[in-house]
Amino acid sequence: MAVIHRTALTPTKLELLTSWLPSRPWYAGGAGAPELAKSGGFRLDDPQGEVGIEFMVVTDTSGADPTAYLVPLTYRGAPLDGAEHALVGIMEHGVLGRRWAYDGCHDPVAVAQLFALVEGRVQAQDQNASDTPDRDVTCSHTGEGLISADLAVTATDDREGTALAVPSGAALRLHRVLRPAQDAPPSLPQAATGHISGSWSPPSGPRARGLFAVVHNGS
Repeated sequence: MAVIHRTALTPTKLELLTSWLPSRPWYAGGAGAPELAKSGGFRLDDPQGEVGIEFMVVTDTSGADPTAYLVPLTYRGAPLDGAEHALVGIMEHGVLGRRWAYDGCHDPVAVAQLFALVEGRVQAQDQNASDTPDRDVTCSHTGEGLISADLAVTATDDREGTALAVPSGAALRLHRVLRPAQDAPPSLPQAATGHISGSWSPPSGPRARGLFAVVHNGS
């Protein structure tokens, strides 16, 4: 289980994301800098205990209407080879020292654990407490396994989010811009074979719940 350290980060995660988010194709804000607040999320454990994995929800309040984003992040003690394009920034951690923060959709450790989560092989962990499952995060999947150790996952960002595809044609699509669901639990698209859902707390208004990711199997 990952250990949550109560310490300072320089720069903070929100400071890194303020610079990074506007460069993403799915960013829905305007020309000005986002004004971000942490709104929720969860963690996954690296089986090797080396990589921190966090799925953070942040809300941008710079526009007329607040916008919530799902931002998977990984934290490493050394640069990830070949992932310069996915680097969010470098932080100084009060306990662990220098940490390289990456877009988790382009980090193979986070991707493998995300597929394991949707298939029910691992459990989401509380964002702020060690050794504590986050039972608010729910998942489902029907059909065969999506990924094995010898399959490469391709991450593609577009204006709608990020698709994580495997050679079979199956894909797990992350909803980077989160939208509160009208149903409880959230209703799935007709062709979906799996999902991850969770909740977050906007800066104002009631707690919201919606889809974090949807799975489509290849034909």
